Amino acid sequence: MTVLFDQFKNAPRVVLQRLGDEEEARRPLPVSGVLAAVWTLGVGLAVLTTLTLIGWMAAPRGAFAEGLPGVFRTACLIWLAAHHTGFAIPGGAVGMLPLGLMALPGFLLYRAGLWMARDADLRVRIPVRSSEESPEDAENTRRRAQLVLVVQAGVSLAAPYAMLAGVIALVARNEVVQPFLGEALISHFALAFATGSIATARTIGPWRSMLRLLPERPRSLVLGTAAALGIMLVAGMALVLGAITVSFGEIRRLTDALDPGFIGGLLLLIVEALYLANAAIWSLAYMAGPGFAVGAGTLVAPTGVKLGAVPSLPLLGALPSSGAAPAWALTVVAVPFAAGVVAGVVVARVAPTASLEAAPLWGVGCGVTTGAAAGLLALLSGGPLGGARLTVIGPSAWEVAFSVALEVGVSAGISAGFVNWWLVGRRPAGEPDRERVSALRAVLRRLRRGRDRALPGHWLDAAEADTQPLPVIRDDRAGDPVAGTAGEAARANRIAPAQPGRPEIVDETDDRGGHVIYVDPYAWDKN
Repeated sequence: MTVLFDQFKNAPRVVLQRLGDEEEARRPLPVSGVLAAVWTLGVGLAVLTTLTLIGWMAAPRGAFAEGLPGVFRTACLIWLAAHHTGFAIPGGAVGMLPLGLMALPGFLLYRAGLWMARDADLRVRIPVRSSEESPEDAENTRRRAQLVLVVQAGVSLAAPYAMLAGVIALVARNEVVQPFLGEALISHFALAFATGSIATARTIGPWRSMLRLLPERPRSLVLGTAAALGIMLVAGMALVLGAITVSFGEIRRLTDALDPGFIGGLLLLIVEALYLANAAIWSLAYMAGPGFAVGAGTLVAPTGVKLGAVPSLPLLGALPSSGAAPAWALTVVAVPFAAGVVAGVVVARVAPTASLEAAPLWGVGCGVTTGAAAGLLALLSGGPLGGARLTVIGPSAWEVAFSVALEVGVSAGISAGFVNWWLVGRRPAGEPDRERVSALRAVLRRLRRGRDRALPGHWLDAAEADTQPLPVIRDDRAGDPVAGTAGEAARANRIAPAQPGRPEIVDETDDRGGHVIYVDPYAWDKN
């Protein structure tokens, strides 16, 4: 199927290249976005339909009583669930969906975004910098143009993808299950926009070059938030795996009580693996303090555990027993504070500020963004799982957001202020503060610019060569008779003239030695 799709997408370009009109072979960005969206939906539904068909053949009298149409509707429901689209059932709703299932559409959308950026031949035409424009202004202009292009590419992929998702939601409806159309449109658009934008930005060069699209201060907040969330999620996953190891006997007993058989046991194992991401976020809420619920009137927190009847999912066998929490459980509360310390160090090192009083405020701001991100993850990890008591499952989003913002913000503010003082505030005796800060910021700017420079040959950097004149330096040294004679002899004995009809080839002549060097700056684009 991939080979046929490659032939289909390359056919117009091959025909136009044979006709000698290569520029017209490049598709507009919206057209490439539609093709990428159709490809993603086609491949994803094909994979899920195949897996569902295998389950139907293993148990033809099971849940697929409608035959092959029921198989396809089930595959459509799984595809919608992979985008975190809930659906209504008799007596309630299902909203607690496995976040691990989002890996399939996320990977397909990322690959489709890379293909869209190459197929549309996205380029940023930066105007020639005037003599009055400073290098900082030119860099800001280029960054804004690149950021606008990334947003346009994300919308070009997300808009048709969301429209197709609405059709899938209508097809998947039946008398028992009815997907929420609004959630389908929003979730598909959000996931496609995020992955499409990242894929487009990735074509600039290395991953670190993507951060150059953001100004210095937002970049520091993004990196600090990512560092804090990463530490807490890794610690949460470690806590989940430790609980599974300790409670493995109880998990096995619950699995044997279900008696799923070989095929059912394999499917149950896959479902539990997909819910591990939800469990890691629940552990994050546990470490932050609010904890999470497994039904109405229940609570699992470091201060204590109160449980009732839980769903028959063997993974829930790793939950602690009701009663007072052990003393070691309170030690996990230190993880958000440790994550805040690391986040504050990152914020201060990425963007030190000359105002020592402002650095702690930026650390607190990093705590606020981390809390907002943690609250969003808590909202996605929980939800209803039916009616009655199962309408409340998972952590409270606003409680997790408030707790994480407070804990991470306080520790990040302290560490950011100290590190910023260490980088900027310490100066040799007798040196003015303003000169010290200016010199340090200039050095950091030059180092960061050289470190984050994109690799040569990528489209967003190479396109700038179309508008930047290449200097030709000539040194005839007319005042030096010896050098002038050597220069005339060199010009008289040139190896080869510039090729006619090739204005892109620059003739750079070394008058001292008589060597001629031809440089083609567009060789990377000529196959």
